[in-house]
Amino acid sequence: MRDFIDEERITTLLEKAVNPEPERVRDILAKSRGKERLEPEETAVLLQVEDPELLAEIYQAAGEVKNAVYGNRIVFFAPLYVGNKCINNCVYCGFRRTNAAMQRKTLTLEELEAEVRTLINHGQKRLILVFGEHPAYNADFICRCMEKVYSIKEGRGEIRRININAAPMEVDEYRRLHETGIGTFQIFQETYHRQTYAAVHPAGDKKSDFQWRLYGLDRAMEGGIDDVGIGALFGLYDWKFEVMGLLYHAIHLEEKYGVGPHTISVPRIEPAINTPFANVRENRKYNVSDEDFKKVVAVLRLSVPYTGLILTAREPAAIRRELIPLGVSQIDAGSRIGIGGYQKSADGYLPEKEQFQLGDIRSLDEVIAEMCEMGYIPSFCTADYRCGRTGEQFMALARPGLIQKFCIPNAILTFREYLLDYASERTRTAGEEVIKKTLDDMGKDDPLRRKVVEEKLLEIDAGKRDIYI
Repeated sequence: MRDFIDEERITTLLEKAVNPEPERVRDILAKSRGKERLEPEETAVLLQVEDPELLAEIYQAAGEVKNAVYGNRIVFFAPLYVGNKCINNCVYCGFRRTNAAMQRKTLTLEELEAEVRTLINHGQKRLILVFGEHPAYNADFICRCMEKVYSIKEGRGEIRRININAAPMEVDEYRRLHETGIGTFQIFQETYHRQTYAAVHPAGDKKSDFQWRLYGLDRAMEGGIDDVGIGALFGLYDWKFEVMGLLYHAIHLEEKYGVGPHTISVPRIEPAINTPFANVRENRKYNVSDEDFKKVVAVLRLSVPYTGLILTAREPAAIRRELIPLGVSQIDAGSRIGIGGYQKSADGYLPEKEQFQLGDIRSLDEVIAEMCEMGYIPSFCTADYRCGRTGEQFMALARPGLIQKFCIPNAILTFREYLLDYASERTRTAGEEVIKKTLDDMGKDDPLRRKVVEEKLLEIDAGKRDIYI
C-alpha cells in the first residue's frame, strides 16, 4: 500500500535545496510571516540554511510567527504515566518487553486519584495520560481512567483537559474515547524513514507495522477526535528527513480532513535504565546537536504556523530557555514520569519505572516564574475545547492568527487562578507584572476586550473559578 511518505521525493528536495540563495530564503520567511503553511520545497530550503546571518533571520521569524498566531502565552501541562506494561520491543525504549530492569506497574484507580490530587495541588489543570502499548490499556481502561480523573475535585482545583498518548487503535475504540471527553490523541511515528523504522521496531511486534501506526491518527479523526498530535523521536534518523516527514504528515491530514495536527512534538532520545541504544557509537550518528535542534524547532514553527509546538521536560532547563523563543507554544513542568512518581519520587527520578530520563525536574512554580521573567504569560486554558473551538473551527481561527483573541484573555484568567491558589511569593509578584503588561498591550488594540477580562478577573478575585471566554 502506497502512503504519503515519499522517501525519494524528500531526499531529492533536500539535495536540491543545498546552499540556498538568500533571496529565496527571505521570500519563504515572508510567506511564513503571512501565517501560510509552507510547501515541502520551501521547508527543504530552510533546513539547508547554514549561513549564520540567515539562521538568525530564521530564528527571529519563528518567534514572530508564534507571537502572531498565539501571542506571548505559553500553555502548561503535565504528563501522568499510568502504566508501563508493553508488548513491543523497541530497541531505544526503557518500556520494551525484554527489559528485565524495568519494574512493571499499572496504577489502580485509587493510585491514579492520589497522583491527580498531588498534581491539582501543584496547580495543574491539563494532563496527558501516557500508557505503554499493551492490551491491558485498551479503550475501556483508558475511558475509566479519564472518567476518574475528571471526577476529582481538590479544593478549588480540578483537571479540565485530558490528552492521551497510547497505542494506535481501531475507529470504534477512538469513538469511545471521544464520547468520554478526550482532548488530543497523540501518536509519535518515531521515525518516518522505513528502513530505520524496521531496524528499531523488531518484526512480529504490533509496532513493527509502519502503516498501521502512520494511519493511526486517520482512524482517530474518523472516530470523531478532531484534535490530534504528531511527533518524531529525533536521533533515530537524519533530523532533516524527520522534519520533512512531519510536514508531509501535516499536509496529509489537512488534505484529507481539512484539519492539520493540533500539536507537533519534538522529543530527542534520552537515556533509560538498561537501554544501551543511545550510548552505542553506531547509533549516535543521528544525534541532534543543540544547534541543529534550534533549527528543528524554528523550521517547524515556520512550516506549520498554526500548530501547537511542544517542547517537553526531556530537555534540560538551559536548552528549554534557549528554544522557547523560537516558536514553542506548549511545555510541561513539575513533571515526573515514573509510574507513581508524583507521590514517590522525592528527588524526581524512579529509573526502574521510567521510559527515559527527564532533563528538567524543576517544580511547576519555578518554571512559571522563569516564563514570567522572560516576558511570557503562562496559560492553563481549556476553554477552546469546551466551547467547541476544536478541529476545523480551531484551524479557522488559528491560521489567520485570530485564536489569540481567545487564548490571551483565557491565559490571563487561568493564570490569575494559579497565582491566587498555588503560587509562591516570587511567582505571584512576577505573574502580576506580566498580567498587567499583557492587559496594557491588549488595551491598546482592543480596549473593550480588556474591559471584559478585567471584569472577569474581579470575579476570580472574589472566589469564582473556571471563568473563560
